Amino acid sequence: MNWDILNSRSYTPYSGKQRSCLIQGKSGKFYAGVRIENVSYPLTISAVQAACSICVSEGDTPSALLLPDTDFDQLEYWKNEFGLEIRVISDISTIEPEDLSKIKSTSEGSDLQDLLSKAVAPNSDFPVSALLYTETGMYEGVNIEFTEWASGLCAERVALAKSIANGDTELTDLAVHTKFGEVSSPCGACRQVILEHLPLNKIRLYHSDNSMSEHFTVDLLPFSFTSGSLRK
Repeated sequence: MNWDILNSRSYTPYSGKQRSCLIQGKSGKFYAGVRIENVSYPLTISAVQAACSICVSEGDTPSALLLPDTDFDQLEYWKNEFGLEIRVISDISTIEPEDLSKIKSTSEGSDLQDLLSKAVAPNSDFPVSALLYTETGMYEGVNIEFTEWASGLCAERVALAKSIANGDTELTDLAVHTKFGEVSSPCGACRQVILEHLPLNKIRLYHSDNSMSEHFTVDLLPFSFTSGSLRK
C-alpha cells in the first residue's frame, strides 16, 4: 500500500483535495479512511473521522493515527478523544489496511438485527445498522457517536466510508434497520449523502415491527440540494 493509492480513493469532486490516513487499533489492525465530500459541504466526511468511525465500528479502539503530513482538520480533537499517537510516515508499503468487504447477505433482516449490537451510541441510545451492497460484496455499518456529537457518523455513512476507502465504488443498494421507533429511516443528512452515491438505487428499510418497505433513494429526499454552480 502507498499514500498515492489511498489518496486516489478519496471522493473529492468539489475541492480536488485528496486526503487519506490510517488508524491503527489496539488490536494491531489498520483501518483506512479517505475524504468523502458532499454537494452540501458541511456533510463532508474527513479522512480521520472516517478512519476512527470505521475502527470503532469494528469493535476496535484507535491507538495511533498515521498520516502522510499534518495538513488535516481537527487533529487535536481526535488526538484527545482517544489519546492517539500521531505518526507522520511517508512509507506505508509494509502496511495493509483491513479489507472490510463481506460476502453478500442471504439473510438480510437477521444480519441487520445482529449487527445492531455493534452500534456505539452512548448519547442517543438509538442503535442503527446498515448493509451497503456493491457489485462485488457488502459493507456493514453501525452508528458511532463521539464526545463531539457532530463528529459521529450514522450507520449508512460508516458503511459508505468503508466501501470508498476500500476502492469499491460500484454501489448497488442499501438496507437499514433501527432497533426502536415506529419507522426505520435514514436521517436527512444521510439521505443527502446517500443520494449523491446511490441516486436511483433501492433502499430497504427494516422496521421495529419486523415489517420491511422498499424505496428509491430519490423518493426519500424530494427537492434535494443540487447545484450546477458547484465544481463536479
